[in-house]
Amino acid sequence: MKIYTKTGDKGETSLFGGQRVKKTNIRIETYGTADELNSFIGLARSFGLTDQNETIAVQLQNDLFVLGADLATPPTKQAKIARIGQTHFEQLESFIDEVSAELAPLTNFLLPTGTQSASALHIARTVCRRAERICIEARQSEDISEDVIIYLNRLSDLLFVMARLENERSNIPETRWIAR
Repeated sequence: MKIYTKTGDKGETSLFGGQRVKKTNIRIETYGTADELNSFIGLARSFGLTDQNETIAVQLQNDLFVLGADLATPPTKQAKIARIGQTHFEQLESFIDEVSAELAPLTNFLLPTGTQSASALHIARTVCRRAERICIEARQSEDISEDVIIYLNRLSDLLFVMARLENERSNIPETRWIAR
């Protein structure tokens, strides 16, 4: 199978089910941003995560493929694809609780810095927040599942505590934001 198809040469692509849309369509922007997020999680993994975060990151990358397919397929379309849902949120919340249990309580805003892996997770967190905003905007004109937005909201929180854990395990002190 060739990697190039030439079907997108005129600025269009296909949604699941074959509908052709412009590559600038907001639905395409939603799952393109989810793909970008997935890549930044991969970058964080390439720097070497703690075993705990590595296990979580692999699960997140797999979930983001489900999320991408969900975004590419309107919820009202009858399709045999996996969807993001309650079990995914519960898993994220469980991961958040598990990682947070190992961290000191947060009393200040923190600057997004630290190890390379922590910094990459912070970038992933900000891309996740952007993906969430784009999905919220897309829901105004597109049939986008609310569950996707809930998932992204929880995921950004998880990426934040994962970044904190990377720094904690590497004995890198957190840098507090100081208002001036």
